[in-house]
Amino acid sequence: MPPQPTGPSGDIDFRGQLLSNAAIVLVQTSYPENIGAAARVACNMGISRIILVRDEMPDQERMRKMATHHAGHLIDSLQIFPRLDEALSSFHWVVGTSARQGRQRHSQANPEKVMADLVPKLENNRVALVFGPEDRGLTNDDLKFCNSVTTIPTADFSSLNLAQAVALLSYELYSGVLQLHNDRKPAPVAKLANNHEMEAMYALVEEALRAMNFLKDSDYAYWMRNIRHFLGRIGLRARDVKFVGGFCRQVVAFGEKRK
Repeated sequence: MPPQPTGPSGDIDFRGQLLSNAAIVLVQTSYPENIGAAARVACNMGISRIILVRDEMPDQERMRKMATHHAGHLIDSLQIFPRLDEALSSFHWVVGTSARQGRQRHSQANPEKVMADLVPKLENNRVALVFGPEDRGLTNDDLKFCNSVTTIPTADFSSLNLAQAVALLSYELYSGVLQLHNDRKPAPVAKLANNHEMEAMYALVEEALRAMNFLKDSDYAYWMRNIRHFLGRIGLRARDVKFVGGFCRQVVAFGEKRK
């Protein structure tokens, strides 16, 4: 059981305020029933926002069957975007989920550790938990938008049902929020740059590196993946992003003058 808060109405307001900044993002989910089950889990853990990345709205009846009347309002308020970058543009911190390992993947921590880092950010930042399709999970191209990546440890078979994965991460998030309230130890993290601002910065970094002839077509993906990983996990504020962008513009301008 998650730790229980120690006061009445004020505790509920505190939890609700933090969890209102969290959202579940489901990318190209194949089965409407899995969306409904994820909504039911999210509702139980105080998360009230579900975002879908797909071309069209799934079958409402099939989603509602698994969501039940308890989470029907989350089905009513589903948001849908055609692309992941559009879905994440307003979020300040993004956690991706992955069962796969590899050199091209972020270093991956367990959900408890990731949520312990995430919870202090909730007070001033919008955060997203991103889950990939049932059959293959998030791609490397999807994960480039994530500040951190988590893998749920399993004994043998590494693939969990989508709703199970949503349940485990949502539980860790909810437990972390309750623990934060009871302990009151970590100071809230200041508002960070959102995903839209970060993507604009990455484009300027790439432009500056190309102006310096640092990036070659042969190793472009390697360097940009590692640069994104490094800058993404720091937790840059909007003013930091503006500083980096301004520096990159000066590099590009200097390169133009030397031509």
